[in-house]
Amino acid sequence: MRATTELLTQYAAYHRDRRNIISHFIGVPLIVFGVGVMLARPAFGFGGVALSPAWLLFGLVAAWNLTRGDLTLGMMVTACTAVLMLFAHQAADGSLAAWFAWGMGGFVLGWLIQFIGHWYEGRKPAFADDIVGLLVGPMFVTAEAMFMLGWNKPLLAEIERRAGPTHLRDLARIA
Repeated sequence: MRATTELLTQYAAYHRDRRNIISHFIGVPLIVFGVGVMLARPAFGFGGVALSPAWLLFGLVAAWNLTRGDLTLGMMVTACTAVLMLFAHQAADGSLAAWFAWGMGGFVLGWLIQFIGHWYEGRKPAFADDIVGLLVGPMFVTAEAMFMLGWNKPLLAEIERRAGPTHLRDLARIA
């Protein structure tokens, strides 16, 4: 079981250009939302509660986030993901065409934004080397937002010590 510091440091190593980090604030939630919409159907009843594949996946991911060693971050990323799942289920309640458009639209647009961000970075996405990067993306975005609000400066300092500071890559030097 890899801990928060290790996971965020490894992910941060692929995300040092500030434009790429900003792209993740848009792209990652869109991807999570899109996947949530696509998995919100079919819903089935279980003990008087409507469940969907999206809520089942949410439960597994929430358990993973809450067991990485930083309960505050785990709770925050779980809360943010829960909000996205609520919106996803609302979008999935429409017509079949609307469900598909919201789901695939969010997913594809999110990845397009991610790939633009990684062009600025000059590196491939983190999940290309470690599939766990797909789980760490929402944790990274949540942690970055919390760092901006002054949360856990020692963790931020440790990530920057290991992965280096953020920067703007000089695009004029691209060959």
